Amino acid sequence: MAEITKDMTFGDLLQQKPEAAEILASYGLHCIGCHIAVFETIEQGAKAHGLSDEQITEMMEKIIA
Repeated sequence: MAEITKDMTFGDLLQQKPEAAEILASYGLHCIGCHIAVFETIEQGAKAHGLSDEQITEMMEKIIA
């Protein structure tokens, strides 16, 4: 199992940890279907949706827990 980081793609994250979808949605990333492409990282998608670095860190901590 690969380490979960903000630099992985949404597709890789959800393949490895499907339950992360609920956490992503709670941060406004409910449209994760448009970010499943292999070229977009979790951090890129989160920033595109206006999340701050602090919010991204908090979200990732919840996903990894």
